Amino acid sequence: MSDTSPPSVLFVCVHNAGRSQMAAAFLTHRGGDRVQVRSAGSTPADSVNPAVVAAMAEVGIDVSAEVPKVLTVEAVQASDVVITMGCGDTCPVFPGKRYLDWQLPDPAGQGVEAVRPIRDDIEQRIHGLLDEIAPEGQA
Repeated sequence: MSDTSPPSVLFVCVHNAGRSQMAAAFLTHRGGDRVQVRSAGSTPADSVNPAVVAAMAEVGIDVSAEVPKVLTVEAVQASDVVITMGCGDTCPVFPGKRYLDWQLPDPAGQGVEAVRPIRDDIEQRIHGLLDEIAPEGQA
């Protein structure tokens, strides 16, 4: 019996207050024990965007207790997949890691109406990612 840990994913955006928080929440919610999830920002905000909290609550996911975290080299090194969301060159790159860049509008300063389509786009991307890295039924 092999001791394989689940794949780990790190979501990175500038403020860790919107896109990366939504992505991490969806992956945690949908993936459960099949994945390890982290999120961080190159310049973290003081709190999660209230419109993001409201938009996620509409789909039954509570991110109100989440706190933006600073991006660390250790977080990148500990992750199998690093997904950037507009942080550009501020993300350290290490050999052997898989990097994806999801081009998504920044919800900063937007109302919940503007956040909903971003949320829905992220949710669809999470479904595809989860099917690829940790399909259901795979232990």
